[in-house]
Amino acid sequence: MSLYVPSGASPLVTGALARIERRLPHPGEVIVRVGQRVEPGTPVAHAFIPEAPRIMNLARLLMIPPSRVKRALLHDIGAPIAQGAPLAQTGRFGGQKCLSPVNGVLAGVDEATGYITITPDPIRYELLANVPGVVMEIMPYEGVRIETPAAQVYGIFGIGTSQYGVLQLMVTDPAEPITPDKINARFAYAIIIGGSTISAATLERAVQERVRGIIVGSIDEAELRAFLGVEGYAPWNAGPPNWGLPASPYPADLVVIVTEGFGNRSMSRPLFDLLASYAGKEALVEGTTHVWGDVRRPRVVIPLTTRAAGVSLDAPRPAVRPGALVRVLHQPRLGESGQVRTLPLAPQRLPSRVRTQTAEVALEDGTITRVSAVAVEALN
Repeated sequence: MSLYVPSGASPLVTGALARIERRLPHPGEVIVRVGQRVEPGTPVAHAFIPEAPRIMNLARLLMIPPSRVKRALLHDIGAPIAQGAPLAQTGRFGGQKCLSPVNGVLAGVDEATGYITITPDPIRYELLANVPGVVMEIMPYEGVRIETPAAQVYGIFGIGTSQYGVLQLMVTDPAEPITPDKINARFAYAIIIGGSTISAATLERAVQERVRGIIVGSIDEAELRAFLGVEGYAPWNAGPPNWGLPASPYPADLVVIVTEGFGNRSMSRPLFDLLASYAGKEALVEGTTHVWGDVRRPRVVIPLTTRAAGVSLDAPRPAVRPGALVRVLHQPRLGESGQVRTLPLAPQRLPSRVRTQTAEVALEDGTITRVSAVAVEALN
């Protein structure tokens, strides 16, 4: 297995201007202006999301012929109905009675079948900024783009949308896995920094304890399928135009970010050290992953204070050069970090018998390895 990062951006950003896009799930109204300062809990837009119509067999519920349904109704077509209010009854005194299951409007009745239709009131959805920063762009009816100086860590794979919470360090070694017994009520509404891997049982425990986010080095594909409740490989939508999760009742409140990939691999030491240095600070985790077209990697955004100096406008794109810290993106050293020793100008032959531009890398364990120059990712 190997990884390919076409964007060229480093997965490790110590300080740069982060751009966060916040979108409504349904067209609505943006309620902030360009240049406005926002905090994580600041509402930036809202929308009224329609619900599916409720269709009821009133004739069966009241045990009457369909032709009598309209006479049994206590409201006219188009009238508002409160949840729990009497909807219809078979007699003036006593008899069968039916209550409205939702707040809504009586939309129609079919005297041939005895069915009635209620249009529920739309649900008000409020979109929060989820990060401190400045509104830089308004997307009419859709949302906003916010900018804030931040440290950032990019992952390889993620699930969930976005959450904001306090970073909590759970392990002291990037090779240490997260086990179910380590997660308790202390981590409610927090974002957990883990080490190597995580199991389905641990993820389920995190959902029970209302954990908002988990950052780990890897996850076994079978464990992920067990957590999502899917069998086999057919449900995965991995082809163009985009990668997608299997259709499953995924608990969207939990965001999971994997920094190295599938399997059982330790989190890269430089990434772990940066995350650990910000333990106790608030952070935004975005799990959305796009691998086709508009490539988008999941990320952790750790807002810096306004007094933080030296942040650049754009994330740095460090070059692979002698002395650079890099991460290997190809087997058998996938995910390991080291320092580039040399970059020979002439193509070299690799063990695969392919002749290509190579990089000689001194890994953290002291091993010297030669890999393709495009199979390493610069970290600084």
